[in-house]
Amino acid sequence: MAGKKMLGLLLTNFQDSYIPELTTQRTFSSIPFGAKYRLIDFSLSNMVNSGVSKIGVVTKNNYLSLMDHIGSGKAWNLSRRRGGLTFLPPFENTGDKYNKFVTTIDAIRDFIEHSYEDYMLISSSMSVVNMDYQQMMNAHLKTNADVTILYRNRPLSKNPSSEQIVFSLDKNSRVNEVLINPRTVDAADCMINTCIIKKDFLLEVVSDCVSRGKFDFARDVIQTAVKRHNVYGYEVKGYSAEIDSIQSYFKANMDLLKPEVREELFNMRNPIYTKVRDDMPTKYGLSSSVKNSLVSPGCIIEGEVENSIIFKGVHIAKGAKITNCIVMQDCAIGADTTLNYVICDKDVIVSPKRMLCGIESYPVCISKKSVV
Repeated sequence: MAGKKMLGLLLTNFQDSYIPELTTQRTFSSIPFGAKYRLIDFSLSNMVNSGVSKIGVVTKNNYLSLMDHIGSGKAWNLSRRRGGLTFLPPFENTGDKYNKFVTTIDAIRDFIEHSYEDYMLISSSMSVVNMDYQQMMNAHLKTNADVTILYRNRPLSKNPSSEQIVFSLDKNSRVNEVLINPRTVDAADCMINTCIIKKDFLLEVVSDCVSRGKFDFARDVIQTAVKRHNVYGYEVKGYSAEIDSIQSYFKANMDLLKPEVREELFNMRNPIYTKVRDDMPTKYGLSSSVKNSLVSPGCIIEGEVENSIIFKGVHIAKGAKITNCIVMQDCAIGADTTLNYVICDKDVIVSPKRMLCGIESYPVCISKKSVV
């Protein structure tokens, strides 16, 4: 199978500035999502379901929660003697000392030089999507491409911190031009931070970039490759959500309240795996009311919940009204509290009789372990 030729690389930290509200104490990839998952679960599960059995996780900082979540990779069947999961922390061994990697390119080069796979599947955790990378690999082989980049046509993000890579493609899906952060269009064919690259070609380009003092992957690898090599696009079909701001994160969670989105993302053919936390079933009080919401096990619901995502271990006291909210793991919402368009990070305590209200385009975000 073609998938056995692919080496997976997951970049976990490089969108941290997109959602600073949720990444002060964790990596972008370990942001909780959808009542029980982390963002990395989607890209990691897609790789495993596509036959990729050796995956390197490139980290930079704040990666303790990510390591705790992934562990040995057992939940994804990556705990094995050969291949499996490898963490690539931001340090290299130089004699008796450990120095920080100068760039991501250093971490990638060191890992792939010692791998036997012919192709590199490089991805991040920006996209919430369930897809088969085998089909993308088949297109890569059919076109004899040096690089195949995943893309979809979508509106450009208004987040100034988000780096957006826009393509110009011909009728055969070959990329003619790559633009970074264009401000002249409202919608375009945008890269979804996933690509397949020939190993030998990647090593050649990376070595050339390093020798010229160029270390930006998008500008120095992708843009350079388009000028002299075969670079093709592969369009995402079906549902996908690109997380590049607190607004897009909130919307992607709310999309899960639609049955058709849940059916597409979480299907038995290509399951999304995650670390399992065993909990008792959720308890619902006599005065509780829950409408159009996702509620994980281990909760105690005594108040009212509507159009919301409730993670494990949450306690919502009697008289509380939670509407259009994301309440993460082990939060406690006090009695007679009203929350509307609010994101509560993990272990937040909201005292009784508080009222917090945001709007759909600007939800209120309460940081981890805060007391309101």
